[in-house]
Amino acid sequence: MTINVLTLFPEMFAALEHSVIGRAIQSGVVRLNVVNIRSFSKDKHLKCDDYPYGGGAGMVMTPQPIFDAVQAVDPQRICRRIYLSPKGQTLTAAKAKQLSESGDLLFLCGHYEGVDQRAIDLCIDEELSLGDFVLTGGELAAMVAIDSLLRFVPGVLGSEQSAVDESFSDSLLEYPQYTRPRVFEGLEVPEVLVSGHHENVEKWRREQSLAITSRLRPDLIENFASKNTAKE
Repeated sequence: MTINVLTLFPEMFAALEHSVIGRAIQSGVVRLNVVNIRSFSKDKHLKCDDYPYGGGAGMVMTPQPIFDAVQAVDPQRICRRIYLSPKGQTLTAAKAKQLSESGDLLFLCGHYEGVDQRAIDLCIDEELSLGDFVLTGGELAAMVAIDSLLRFVPGVLGSEQSAVDESFSDSLLEYPQYTRPRVFEGLEVPEVLVSGHHENVEKWRREQSLAITSRLRPDLIENFASKNTAKE
């Protein structure tokens, strides 16, 4: 799987060279291609932004460098092309999994006040948002999206079960996790987890997930109930 990222600040993506994602890149499970949009600017000063037509605060990224960068990276339009934007579909675990199965991807990171709409109309398949807030640029959003979707790609995580058991995998939040020591600052690991009785452990974890989700995210309980009703 190849993930292409078009950005004005490629140095920010050095963060993905570490930990789990970094190991996946080093092992060849995924290829990360970070492209500097500024390299495609035809302006003698490599300028990639200008004042917005109609007035307004800030600057807007111009279409030419973006269009040429996309054409250079994905001339046959093989990639699923995604623009990080507050106007896009909200990223969820289900959406991350869908993207992990979409083949090669291309992420466009906007900056300043955004991107000239013509670049979006000509180059982009969909817009993606992290939520109802605004960031100074699309770089952090792209990194979050990449990290979340790669967890579903075989060979990225140490255990394939990890992506199955974590929060939101079945519309529920994850159960509490414990490790050694068994007693810490007077707090003890629940007895069921050291009992060796796998059926009881799974039952306890399910009960904890339901209780935590009901308390913290009651909206997810409705999704969980509707999914399980549909299976009956």
